[in-house]
Amino acid sequence: MVFPLGFLARLPYAMTPLGTLLLLQHATGSYAFAGAAAAAQSLAIGAGGVIVGRLADRTGIRQLGVFMAVANAVALAGLLAATFADRPTLFAAAVLVGATQPQVGPLIRVHWSYLAQSRPEQPGLMTTALSYEAAADEASFIAGPAVVGLLAATWAPVPAGAPLTACIVLLLAAAAPVALLYTTAPERMPSRSATSPLPRAGLAAMCAAMAVMGAIFGTVQVGVTAHATAVDNASVGGLLYAALGAGSAIASIAYAWIPSRMPLRTRYRLFALGLLIAMILLPASGTRPPLAAVVLVAGIAIAPYMITIYAITEQLAPTRAAITMTIVCAAGPVGTAAGQALAGLLVEQAGPRAPFMLPPVLAAAALLLAMTNRMTSANHGPCPNDTVGTKTEQAASRA
Repeated sequence: MVFPLGFLARLPYAMTPLGTLLLLQHATGSYAFAGAAAAAQSLAIGAGGVIVGRLADRTGIRQLGVFMAVANAVALAGLLAATFADRPTLFAAAVLVGATQPQVGPLIRVHWSYLAQSRPEQPGLMTTALSYEAAADEASFIAGPAVVGLLAATWAPVPAGAPLTACIVLLLAAAAPVALLYTTAPERMPSRSATSPLPRAGLAAMCAAMAVMGAIFGTVQVGVTAHATAVDNASVGGLLYAALGAGSAIASIAYAWIPSRMPLRTRYRLFALGLLIAMILLPASGTRPPLAAVVLVAGIAIAPYMITIYAITEQLAPTRAAITMTIVCAAGPVGTAAGQALAGLLVEQAGPRAPFMLPPVLAAAALLLAMTNRMTSANHGPCPNDTVGTKTEQAASRA
């Protein structure tokens, strides 16, 4: 049940930004205001994610997941009602929607972390789960915007409010129920786990890696959009987005078949190198068919890199998986915002192909992080070259 519900529960996260943008533009007639409010909402999602992670380590992910799903549904209803209010109220309502995001993706990964620690006889469980979760993320980010567009185009009464209304339904029908299925922290975990120190060096390294990945997403998104505008064909952008997501989803599923004996450190460096090679192809791509193929390859390179980051993060502090997962996840949107801003400037200054010059530089930074990172463990010492699943088993046996 976690798998299908988990996918549906993710859709509000993928639908809310675009749905908010459409609603606010319809309510105010201003793209500038709608864009500013949507950006503030994204920052609130990141900040709220850190708070959710800290609370989850103390209260448990099950209760908090249900509460946040309901709170987000209420906040969305408030945003819909605020369309009749003034702009400051509308802006605040949009930010509140971001702050109450239930963080389904990070908390489901924590669920799998807890489950893996309670089942040391299944060392491959975490790898398989992370592969599926990455594929579900990509599928939701393909389906979410498509659902928003479909609802906005077909629901006659209040087309601009239809996507967020659907989000409310999904939150109550999928996000809250899936939270009830979350596994609680293993009883063998130390009672002081919620206050145990975080592995700051390792966590900072993973945040930097995820921020770089987010920046790559942001620059590719702007580059694809600029390319679609340049050829005067909006459908091109949609097809290229789909190619990126499809490549990433395929690689996410294939990741589970990687031999478990391959150490995480080796995977991290290998996939960072693969990411660099794929990103170097972007500036060299020319017309539409080659660009689509290169974007597909880029998606294939992205997924294994991100899954490995999550796997390393899970091992940094098994007793504080909620806060570490949500902090690392929050770094992604920050990087995306920075990448989008920089790529936008490049489009203005150097044309629609210019953003594609940034991903190779960012991927080189990702490789540098992978080569120099010692994957610091919870006791601030170097993490050994563990195979996937082994360290989870060790943590469970020690507890």
